[in-house]
Amino acid sequence: MNAWTAEHVALDVLWEAETAPVQWLQGLGDWLAHPMGVVTHLGSHTVVIVVLTLVFWCVSPGLGARLFLVVASSGALNYLFKSVLYGARPSWFDAHIKAHASHGSFGVPSGHAQGAMVTWGYLGLRSGRRAVLWAAVAVIALVSLSRIYLGAHFISDVLVGLLLGAAVLWAALRWEERIAAWWLGLSTVRWVGCALAVTLLPCLAATLWQLLVRDGWAVPVEWNGATPIDPAGETLTGLYTVCGALLGGIVGFTLLAGRGWYSAGGTLVSRAARFVLGISVVVLVQVVVDMAFGGLSGLAESAAAFVAYAGIALWASYLAPEMFVRSGLAERPRAPVPAEGPARRTGGDGDRADADTPDTDTPDDSSDRGEIG
Repeated sequence: MNAWTAEHVALDVLWEAETAPVQWLQGLGDWLAHPMGVVTHLGSHTVVIVVLTLVFWCVSPGLGARLFLVVASSGALNYLFKSVLYGARPSWFDAHIKAHASHGSFGVPSGHAQGAMVTWGYLGLRSGRRAVLWAAVAVIALVSLSRIYLGAHFISDVLVGLLLGAAVLWAALRWEERIAAWWLGLSTVRWVGCALAVTLLPCLAATLWQLLVRDGWAVPVEWNGATPIDPAGETLTGLYTVCGALLGGIVGFTLLAGRGWYSAGGTLVSRAARFVLGISVVVLVQVVVDMAFGGLSGLAESAAAFVAYAGIALWASYLAPEMFVRSGLAERPRAPVPAEGPARRTGGDGDRADADTPDTDTPDDSSDRGEIG
């Protein structure tokens, strides 16, 4: 028995044991499908993108930039694991499980559970408020439960996603300041090279894995549900998409820092105008991309997704803020006030993020320039 066969048998045994809990949850009634479908969107890419752009453009650029980089890095890690593990979804494995939510990529780990852990967990911890933190915990739990009920994931998929998300969150909270300081000290050639390496190497590794190790993979006969035509291709395209967005964000934030960053202060009208204008361009570009490259498949589709989302993220992280400043919808941060003793230096990341909230437009906004790596 080779390694792949042993892995395949072990996963089949695990999934067989997990079908009963999924069926029990779905046995509570189809009336839960709609509310669970609403809840699950709190961990979806669409909602996460809206939250990221809202925070970055309108609330706190420093917090929004850090959150974007953490979420995008987590997404790349998630799709990399999917590309290696080739995990089934419950409705693929067992035809008796209803697919209330359909997805074309492989199942393990759960991207919604991992994304919810990173996005809402980061915001909850950075808020410094117990009520917000508990609200984040509730959202993460509900999103995780919804993935199981909807037939999108096994319990093990969700647990692996939560563990990976917690690991990414821990690493971000522990190392982001040091990484930011190191990154902003790099020369242009070095940071460009690092950005390309971080985003292209996962894509290359997953592509070689599929071509050399998983070549010839077919849906196992034990999967008696409805499996998409090309889950491997869908998963690879997902990885290229997230890595492209990560590259665009890294480049955009670094260029914006070199231009002096920008402040999210201003009236409620100016904040709303920034968001509406910025997100309209994102939607427009997405529609154009879908029309232009919708007929592609395989590596061509993946490469197109990488380039397209790199451009979208570059718009959101650099071009849009620059346009906001030049059009008068935003301003550059004012000069920072000199630090007053150790207390100011060690006030904590949450304190610095709070200095750029809608209620203030203080010189502390400029501290974002040192926190965007």
